[in-house]
Amino acid sequence: MIVVAEERDWLYLRKPAGLHTFGREAPGLAEQLADERPEQLAVSWPAGFAAGVLHRLDGWTSGLVVAARSLEALEAGRAAFTSHTLHKRYRLLSDRDVPWDEHVVEHALAHDKRRRRKMVWQRGPNTPHRGRWYPAHTELRRLGKRGPHHLWEATIRTGVMHQVRLHAASVGLPVLGDRLYGGGGDGRFFLHHRTIDGWPGDVPSLALPDDWPGGAA
Repeated sequence: MIVVAEERDWLYLRKPAGLHTFGREAPGLAEQLADERPEQLAVSWPAGFAAGVLHRLDGWTSGLVVAARSLEALEAGRAAFTSHTLHKRYRLLSDRDVPWDEHVVEHALAHDKRRRRKMVWQRGPNTPHRGRWYPAHTELRRLGKRGPHHLWEATIRTGVMHQVRLHAASVGLPVLGDRLYGGGGDGRFFLHHRTIDGWPGDVPSLALPDDWPGGAA
C-alpha cells in the first residue's frame, strides 16, 4: 500500500527508493496510485499531475509525496508549493563530517552546461551553467550518527532540482551513495523526504526506510 494517510482533500503517499514519481519505462508512483485508488482516474488532471500527484521526488529519494483528490485541492496544493512558506523536511546520510552542527546554504543553482540531468551551484559570476540561476535556501542540522555514518536534517522552502543533494555536497556533506555529487557508491543514495511543515492538512511524518544503514527510525 502506498497510501499511508488520507483526508478529504489529500492522499499522503510513501514513495520507496528506486521508484520514479511518474512512470518512464516502467510504472511509477502515480501509476501505482491509480491502481490502488482508481477513482483518481475519474478526474481530468492537467498535464504533469497524473493521478493528482502534486510534486515529485528523485528516483532514489524515498518518502512523502502528496496527491490531490480534486481539481480544487490540486489548485490549493499548487499554490501552497509555490508560496515558499512550506518547510519540507528531509533526512540524509553522509559518510563525511564537518566541524559544525547547523548551517544555512544559499547558493543559487542552475543546470550543468553539458549534462542535462546534473545541476551546478554558483561559485562565482563566471560559473559555467545553462539557463538561469535559481535562488535556493537549505538549512542543515546534525541529528547524530547511524553506525559509521552521519545523519542530518535538511529543510528547504524552495524546490530546485537536486537542491538538497547539491547544497549538502557543496558544504562537504555529499549524500551517501550519490555519485553524481561526490557521495561515491553506485548511485543508490540515502535521502528521505520526511514531512512538510505548514501544509494545509494533517500531513504525516514518515519514518526512515528499513533498508537504511542502522534500520528504521
